[in-house]
Amino acid sequence: MSLAIAVAGKGGTGKTTVAALIIGYLKNKFNGSILAVDADPTANLEEAIGLEIKATIGATLAKFREELSNLPQGIPKNEYLESKLDEILVEGEKVDLLVMGCKEGSGCYCYPNQILRQYLDMLAKNYSFLIIDNEAGMEHLSRRMTRELDFLFLVSDPTVRGIRTAGALRDLAKELELNIKEIFLIIDKLHGELHPLVLEEIKKQRLELIKTIPEDAMIVDYSLSGKPLTGLPETSVATRAINELMKQIIAV
Repeated sequence: MSLAIAVAGKGGTGKTTVAALIIGYLKNKFNGSILAVDADPTANLEEAIGLEIKATIGATLAKFREELSNLPQGIPKNEYLESKLDEILVEGEKVDLLVMGCKEGSGCYCYPNQILRQYLDMLAKNYSFLIIDNEAGMEHLSRRMTRELDFLFLVSDPTVRGIRTAGALRDLAKELELNIKEIFLIIDKLHGELHPLVLEEIKKQRLELIKTIPEDAMIVDYSLSGKPLTGLPETSVATRAINELMKQIIAV
């Protein structure tokens, strides 16, 4: 059974960067395979990990719904959709990627979403690690399209507003009754020390801060030049922070 980690946070906090650096750590330190799921329509996890997508799950589900009445005879609907999902799985070196894409349009998607849940659950069992880059609303998790999570990392910038958002996301996860073993706060893009008001808000929101990640000029340079963040060297302060975090949560 794979180790499942989800990363969530409002836009601009660096959660996709955190997800990419976690993937980079697992790729470099372990022999197991990794399934990455980009569940944020506004994110670009594929660029951050150096893969190129073919199509998205959202587009595939929409097309399947349109073709539902004209499927080839003798082919079960679930097998047909699963074959289409297999086609959009991007395979890389030790890392495969699925991109959720935009939300579905109007109409009922209950049946295809049920197949999607079954497909993702079955697929994840073939990997040592499952890493999910979520949108802020955590719709992917709210529809229970993945099995239980070992860790949910809530990524915030070092601001009171960001910490409050992280607290709201934690509350949302509990309201949805998601099966999550551990929920931790990560503060990204930190300059110097945390402000006392931020520390006070963390305590007020009852969040458990597990790691701070310093502002890293190398990430800006790599992003501008289109280089995958999984290739950042050990001299990167963000890479070192993520490496320390992963050693903390994974018994090697």
